[in-house]
Amino acid sequence: MKLRVIAAALVVLAVIGMFRSVLRAQPQSQTTRSVIDGVFTEDQRKRGAEQFAEKCALCHGQDLSGGEEAPALFGSNFIANWNGLTVGDLSERIRVSMPPSNPERVTRQQNVDIISLILNTNGFPAGKTELDTRTEVLKQIKIEPKK
Repeated sequence: MKLRVIAAALVVLAVIGMFRSVLRAQPQSQTTRSVIDGVFTEDQRKRGAEQFAEKCALCHGQDLSGGEEAPALFGSNFIANWNGLTVGDLSERIRVSMPPSNPERVTRQQNVDIISLILNTNGFPAGKTELDTRTEVLKQIKIEPKK
């Protein structure tokens, strides 16, 4: 009986060790930048303003203040809802669900241009490099409140 318990314990420990090795070997998606770092350009923000007016303002308001069914895209509620998530998460949300009547009507470039406007409206600075359109790159940029 004792030998069976010891053998079972050893098997369990071996399985745990294998899973730990597998989990450690998998790439971790780490955020390496923050929206505070200036992750979009002023030109990108300007394009975003044009795209927002054409594709988003009807529901979210010209000033991003929201409407009857659409939330505001700036201010403390917006930051609280997205705090700790990434620009990639925001990009994917827009990509799969905006506009509600025709998801995926917004191209990836228009998507990140619009995000540039949203970030700027929330007080985040422009930088020297445009937001990338690739989700895996955007997932490395954390949304967090200004310090």
